[in-house]
Amino acid sequence: MRFTSNMTFKTMIPVLAVMAAVLAAPAMAEIKMGVVDFRRVLEESPQFKTVVDQLRNETNAKVRDLQALENSLKTKVDRLNRDRATMAADQVTRMEREIRDGERDLARRRAEAQEDTNLRQNEEIAKVQQVVINEIRAYAQAQKFDVVMADGVIYAAPSLDITQAVLQSLQSRAAAAKPPAAR
Repeated sequence: MRFTSNMTFKTMIPVLAVMAAVLAAPAMAEIKMGVVDFRRVLEESPQFKTVVDQLRNETNAKVRDLQALENSLKTKVDRLNRDRATMAADQVTRMEREIRDGERDLARRRAEAQEDTNLRQNEEIAKVQQVVINEIRAYAQAQKFDVVMADGVIYAAPSLDITQAVLQSLQSRAAAAKPPAAR
């Protein structure tokens, strides 16, 4: 098509729009898209479940230690309350100081344990998120997807949802990574 000087801008717009549509049509028809529910894949993946169990075991050990310290303090408080009348004034003062120091130590240890737990949880979940992202990418490349979308999708047809396929891939990978059971 040849543009002449007597063609106005208004007459060129429809021509350019038709040309753009004709050129874009074949490219649009070839795009393979998929949608994945990232949160579901993350939470249902065996890797995530393993991390949750591991973190729970770590936390349980810390909780037991804190409970032992708390029980020790409670024993001291009970003994002070029970024997206060028969104790010397300096013994009462010393015992009260030990209890105060113990309560401060317990509060500090609780705060440290919570901080450590949060930090470990964030580190481990970030590792699992990276595994899931890598698995989604690998699946998308193997299945020749052009685009895979996750968060922010308001609606996608079920035919575009690859969540279950990615979960199965993660489960297969986790099963292959497990050491054989001892006989």
